[in-house]
Amino acid sequence: MAETTRLNGVEKAAVLLMTMGEQAAAQILKHMGPKEVQKIGIAMASLQNVSKESVTATMADFVNGLHNQTSLGVGSDEYIRSVLVNALGEEKAATMIDRILLGGNTKGLESLKWMDPRAVAELIRLEHPQIIAIVLSYLESDQAAAVLQEFPEKLRSDLVLRVATLNGVQPSAMQELNDILERQLKGGGSGLKSSSIGGVKCAANILNFVDGSVGNKVMDAMKDADADLCQSIQDLMFVFDDLVEVDNRGIQTLLREISSETLVLALKGAEDGIKQKILSNMSQRAAEMLREDLEARGPVKLSDVETAQKEIITIARRLADEGQIVLAGAGEQMV
Repeated sequence: MAETTRLNGVEKAAVLLMTMGEQAAAQILKHMGPKEVQKIGIAMASLQNVSKESVTATMADFVNGLHNQTSLGVGSDEYIRSVLVNALGEEKAATMIDRILLGGNTKGLESLKWMDPRAVAELIRLEHPQIIAIVLSYLESDQAAAVLQEFPEKLRSDLVLRVATLNGVQPSAMQELNDILERQLKGGGSGLKSSSIGGVKCAANILNFVDGSVGNKVMDAMKDADADLCQSIQDLMFVFDDLVEVDNRGIQTLLREISSETLVLALKGAEDGIKQKILSNMSQRAAEMLREDLEARGPVKLSDVETAQKEIITIARRLADEGQIVLAGAGEQMV
């Protein structure tokens, strides 16, 4: 593997953990969520021939980052709330505050995030559709999309409509749902406070990760039920080709987080506009190598292309949440 400048953030984290030893790394992983553990685990498994210089440089980056941090206020709920609100604004910070500060009391629901989508679907299959919609709203968008696809086709559009029209959940209802899941999972948890889950944006995020053919059928069914709401959802959806609206600096930031293999697969099924956008934001040598890789790669499965594109969308959304890039949905324009 090349020098640390070629490592993305996840790979650097993997290198750092592998230099710490098993016990220290295990303690750190305990404080991460399921998606982070999975990503870092994959990166650790795929790291090969990392040079001594790369390890040294990664450690140096970590130490420099620590020097720029301060421990003052860490551990204070009010401090965390203030930082999140200042960084994200009241609306975006609300849900994240719930998950961070209240997460310790949500073992029933929180445990679902560690489960296979098929297992989650099986667990809630016999619940009322409104309960299923609440669970889908609580999960991460990509996991919720995978769970949604486990349900019968005729139920999917109803569930998405319920997610879109969900405007928060009463504390008593959340507590009851959490208790039910605790009993089913044989866990033990305490109280659960209200959470601002659901809504049109949540529904759009879930549909972004649903397979193309499934998503089209869901949207068609929803149009018959509520055309205006369906349009509102569609306006907020973000697809791979919408990356053409991201500015050049944002594309360059995004490219630093994407592996070459993922990029090649994603571009195999992309429009010419997004291909040119990507190539124009690479060095001449890197662009030539990418063109050669695209030409050399034979036919690929559509499912592999969609998976690669969804991975890039996930990274783009994370960078947008962190304020590093700006995204526009299908119904939005950049100004």
